[in-house]
Amino acid sequence: MIDYTKVVSEVVTRIKPSGIRRFFDLTSQMKDVISLGIGEPDFPTPDFIREVGARSIDEGRTKYTMNIGNLELREEITRYVKRKYDVEYNALTDVLVTVGGSEAVDMSLRAIITPGDEIIIPEPAYVCYEPLTSVAGGVPVFVTTRAEDGFKLTPEVLAPAITEKTKAILFSYPTNPTGAIMEREDYLKLIPLLRDTNIILISDEIYAELTFGGKRHVSPASIDGLYERTILINGFSKAFSMTGWRLGYACAPEPIMTEMKKIHQFAVMSASTTSQIAGVAALRDGDEATEMMRREYDKRRKILVDGFNEMGLSCAESLGAFYSFPCIRSTGLSSDEFCERLLREKRVAVIPGNAFGSAGEGFVRASYCYSEEHIKEALSRIKEFVEELKAEKCK
Repeated sequence: MIDYTKVVSEVVTRIKPSGIRRFFDLTSQMKDVISLGIGEPDFPTPDFIREVGARSIDEGRTKYTMNIGNLELREEITRYVKRKYDVEYNALTDVLVTVGGSEAVDMSLRAIITPGDEIIIPEPAYVCYEPLTSVAGGVPVFVTTRAEDGFKLTPEVLAPAITEKTKAILFSYPTNPTGAIMEREDYLKLIPLLRDTNIILISDEIYAELTFGGKRHVSPASIDGLYERTILINGFSKAFSMTGWRLGYACAPEPIMTEMKKIHQFAVMSASTTSQIAGVAALRDGDEATEMMRREYDKRRKILVDGFNEMGLSCAESLGAFYSFPCIRSTGLSSDEFCERLLREKRVAVIPGNAFGSAGEGFVRASYCYSEEHIKEALSRIKEFVEELKAEKCK
């Protein structure tokens, strides 16, 4: 008999299953559940994008593209990034089309990590950052961002984590799960810590088009002193509701991008041809559709954040992405206990904050990728649950 414990990677066996998936599995086994757990747009991919993709198949455009992506798409990406975020890249040397944003994160890490390098990850953080760092041979170093700072990465939090082994800082603003953003002055405060170092910023900007409260997304790549050390990652899932199309991209200085392209070439070959053709249409003509979705999310955001605060669960204003991150410490329950009991007793699914790292303990993530009616019903049930918890305490 084969001893599989001696076959599979020790690094992989140490990786914990996703806390998000655990709650999806629990939810799937129950009836009449109202979920605020899924981080996926509830809008269909805009008609004109679907039509372009379908027409490309009818026309027989189903062959491989270049490994690094269709040149037309790479050129459109550079125009889009310049127009939206005031960052200039060379489509021939600085851009890689990937299978979603997650592949871009993976390629970035694998291209820069030598085993033992430290990667700083501000928490709460998206669930793939730690395992992808570990699989690439890196050492995740977690820093805790604070609700009182708007969950921003501050010099006070970052400075103690930087060592001679620090290779990169991996973050996403706007952030999943907190909805936090970083503004230009926030990035400027980090520059003195990075000056005279070779530390890279891996900036996952997948929610860049979803900002609220009059705020606009700022990429660190747009800032003098940070451009040359930034890998900018983005994709089509959130801005254009193209989650199933699995299309993303990375932009970086040529010396880094050259190495990323090698790994992508051997590991993936190329992104879907149909998705790439549709992606050109999305970047060229998708602004109106994106803005429509952003306005709808903004309405839902206010309902959800106000609802949590009104029931006594302190919830900072979400300024980006499509998540709220209310604090549930006042209930006396842990994040897991709160979510499990809410699911069992009220049939409402939210995600425990600790699924996004230990810094998320005492919080839960609730998505507003749902209709206003759906959100209001979920809030009504959560309010009942919180009131019943208060009554329990008084007994």
